[in-house]
Amino acid sequence: MKELSLNILDIAMNSVKAGAKNVSLILNESENEFSFSVTDDGCGMTEEFLKRVTDPFCTTRTTRKVGMGIPFLKLIAEQTGGHISITSRAESEYPDSHGTTTTAYFNKNHIDCLPLGDIVSTVFTLIQGSPNIDFEFKHIFEGRGEVSLSTKALREVLGDVGLDCPEVALWIKEYLEEQYSEVKKYKI
Repeated sequence: MKELSLNILDIAMNSVKAGAKNVSLILNESENEFSFSVTDDGCGMTEEFLKRVTDPFCTTRTTRKVGMGIPFLKLIAEQTGGHISITSRAESEYPDSHGTTTTAYFNKNHIDCLPLGDIVSTVFTLIQGSPNIDFEFKHIFEGRGEVSLSTKALREVLGDVGLDCPEVALWIKEYLEEQYSEVKKYKI
């Protein structure tokens, strides 16, 4: 993957596949550092699986025997002097408080740090591909403000109108783009 937004999409899709009803995407950005966290209330991972999850030959897929998303994320974070952390509680062990949080840290000034890419399209794709999941998105820019969107708040306003309605979909994309254009007016 040539953009961090695609890694974010991959990790968030793991949450969708884990049966999450709520997914939080938090991005933090300063002049020198970038991090993102994906937190969900999906089925979670057992301690045994969590210990092996960064191994490319550890996967829940049945169609192939390798899973490259998390190992690749770990590699690209470490190449910049950063790291990843994953915490998880399996539904089988914690029926009332299960889920996973994956966080990745990057040194933005490192030559190997990938660009963020098209995060608006990533968020848009997640919402349109899983319109029944509640997504909470925040991109916090140190000293410049933030971009945010809550599908739960949108549902309260929209009532019976679905998030996958074409007019709503267009509004979501334009709303995020407008917020990013405002934040970009201010330098760090």
